[in-house]
Amino acid sequence: MVEQRLGEPGTGVVVTGGASGIGRACCLALAAVGRPVAAWDLDADGADATASACADLGVAAIGAGVDVTDASAVSAAVTKVTDALGSIGGLVHAAGTVRAAIDDVVDLDTWDVVLDVNLRAEAVLVSALLPAFRAAGPGSAIVGIASIEGLIGHGFIPSYVASKHGLIGLTRSFAHRLGSEGIRANAVCPGYIDTPMLAPTIATPEARASFERKIPSGRLGEPDDVARVVRFLLSDEAAYMNGAVVVVDGGVTAVGGQDALGAD
Repeated sequence: MVEQRLGEPGTGVVVTGGASGIGRACCLALAAVGRPVAAWDLDADGADATASACADLGVAAIGAGVDVTDASAVSAAVTKVTDALGSIGGLVHAAGTVRAAIDDVVDLDTWDVVLDVNLRAEAVLVSALLPAFRAAGPGSAIVGIASIEGLIGHGFIPSYVASKHGLIGLTRSFAHRLGSEGIRANAVCPGYIDTPMLAPTIATPEARASFERKIPSGRLGEPDDVARVVRFLLSDEAAYMNGAVVVVDGGVTAVGGQDALGAD
């Protein structure tokens, strides 16, 4: 019975970055409680595979290769999703990218790429989906996947940090602007989650153990740990949560951030 409540409302949800990691986990978590899902990703085959797995759970699902930084592509994809799912009442912006600043204090060559995907794309997506949210009626919800780097700093990934701080600000702006229409906006800040994005950083047992020692819960997070929180925020169970920033990090920021327990 709890699982069924967590699936309400029953409108479709667009999930970016749906081919892998947190995005894929969100798609499957939503499908498990009966919500139709559209998985979008630059990796069209991966998005289709996620949609197929969701369909196996008995829901309407569609996968598509979508560049979320391209407003015209997003608009066209919204039309296809509405036709396929009937209604859209949710967005999870999980698509993201990171670039390091190795030789300088700022990664100027890739700055725009990171900000476009991580931050500007959510503005593009919400603008394109807003008519569908309004048509679906009160209960529509937006969840942006930020990061603990949206709360603390990291000197080697400045564009990523800036984009995630910005995403939290954008979330709060949407909450203010759209709340009176019954459209909620919240952000989730994952910590160290075992995803393809983190994989190069934890490629050796020693590197993985180094991260685990910094996490009070003693382990890296799994995509499902984040997906269950996202599913809750999209549901009517979270009807009075608007403009919230929910941290899912095993306690890292609670004890002072990424270097609180010492660097290795």
